[in-house]
Amino acid sequence: MSAPGAARLHGLMAEFRSARSLIRACERTHEAGYRKTDAYTPYPIEEVFEALHLHRSKVPLLVLIGGILGCLGGFALCYWTSVIEYPMNIGGRPHNSWPSFIPVTFETTILVASFFAVVGMLALNGLPMPYHPVFNVKRFALASRDRYFLVIEAEDSRFDAEETRRFLASLEPTEVFDVEP
Repeated sequence: MSAPGAARLHGLMAEFRSARSLIRACERTHEAGYRKTDAYTPYPIEEVFEALHLHRSKVPLLVLIGGILGCLGGFALCYWTSVIEYPMNIGGRPHNSWPSFIPVTFETTILVASFFAVVGMLALNGLPMPYHPVFNVKRFALASRDRYFLVIEAEDSRFDAEETRRFLASLEPTEVFDVEP
């Protein structure tokens, strides 16, 4: 149950000095039942994703869907122009000469799949996002240099401002900060 003051918070942030301490903190946070969490590091750390049990991306599925739609659309375009709209008898070939459709079908497959990849990645990441509440914490600028941060969001079902603050303090961080919206 959230405390009355928790509605003003985006969450709580703990700062750590090393990647190893952040990974241990992420593991303990997941074991404690917190699910709306995020970690910020100066470089990608695969163990952090594993410790937080972050799900795999949906972008590959979107790329597959885009590729299938592009393939079908490219073939349909070729079929429509060669068979329905502008049929021409060239060299005695049938109007539906599918081998000649392969280059256009391939190119539209790649085009639409790449479009789905870019737009899907941006949408799933919530981009463009020029503002995020973690930027309100002054020390967060160190996340791009040499510090590691763990955030538990107030939207988490287990979040209670005081209890979560005590839990984060038990992880032995350098400091715990309020993240205001």
